[in-house]
Amino acid sequence: MTGRIVIDLPPEENNPRNSEGAFLTLSDGTIMFAYSRFRGNSWGDDMDADIAALYSYDNGHSFHDMKTLFTKEELGAKNIMSVSLLRLDDSKIAIFYMIRMGFHDLRAVMRTSSDEGKTFSAAKYCLSYPGYYVTNNDRIIKLSNGRIFIPAAYHRCIGPDPIAWESFNGKGVSRFFYSDDGGESFYESPDFGALNVSTRTGLQEPGVVEIEDGHLFCYARTDLGCQYTSNSYDYGITWEPFQPSDFSSPASPLSIKRIPGTETFVAVYNPVPTPADIPQYGWGRTPLVLRTSNDGCRTFGEPVVLENDPESGYCYTAIHFTEEEMLLAYCSGGPKDKGCLNRLRIRSIPIRDFCKV
Repeated sequence: MTGRIVIDLPPEENNPRNSEGAFLTLSDGTIMFAYSRFRGNSWGDDMDADIAALYSYDNGHSFHDMKTLFTKEELGAKNIMSVSLLRLDDSKIAIFYMIRMGFHDLRAVMRTSSDEGKTFSAAKYCLSYPGYYVTNNDRIIKLSNGRIFIPAAYHRCIGPDPIAWESFNGKGVSRFFYSDDGGESFYESPDFGALNVSTRTGLQEPGVVEIEDGHLFCYARTDLGCQYTSNSYDYGITWEPFQPSDFSSPASPLSIKRIPGTETFVAVYNPVPTPADIPQYGWGRTPLVLRTSNDGCRTFGEPVVLENDPESGYCYTAIHFTEEEMLLAYCSGGPKDKGCLNRLRIRSIPIRDFCKV
């Protein structure tokens, strides 16, 4: 395995799941990691969860001082989860997370902090109209022109009961939202992504990375054996048709980020399609690998294996860079966790181990 595990958070009594999150380096060098911390007895995406945070005071070598930031009761939500963190142009911190009211309404909210995360403003919806819009953790980004950019998968509610699983339509359509005024107002890009082929998933859980000024590369998971990708050359307003990529994978998310100050992009994902005999708790989301690109995400090198227990699953990564290391947070559950989403790991990997920069 590459690097070392910095922290491992298994499920416990009254804490059935610790999962996906995002990192941010504060002005004093502290690294903040915010994540979804479930409570009660159930770990499903629509169960009780809060947004909690851990802090590293030694450049990511250890994390401590867990505290709850926000609870689901704030807006009467069924659930809150899937955090993204940004440093805005005015130096404020922005934290985004999803508020789930039911399968008819899942939307991102934004809060800001002027005191490095000690206190936050009230939650404000990024989308003024309801709908089920899935945005993964660590997905909301700031572009080179200062634009806040939110990729989302829109899912229709197809049943009479918006709380029942049967009302959820799994076929996703990729939609894109943006703000050019620091999050005061958000607009929807007129273009979108959809698949005109036989698929149950459509384009789910899209992510975006900026290749160069205005050129965005989007990727989304499917049930077609690979990730599908698209490009925009106008800061996300219009998009090329989505096409199959060489990222073979199950219906599990891909994450890509650039190493700051370089032309190297790092991709982390599960590189094999879902097996016919799916492990009960791993969901086929193994191994977890890392690949790098030095040509603007046109091609990627050979995979470096990070995790490969065949009975476990690894997914919903968050990527963060210090000067010499990459911090990688991800779900890593197996049989003893009763699900691949329930255990959270943070791994520290020296950048020199996989890349010459």
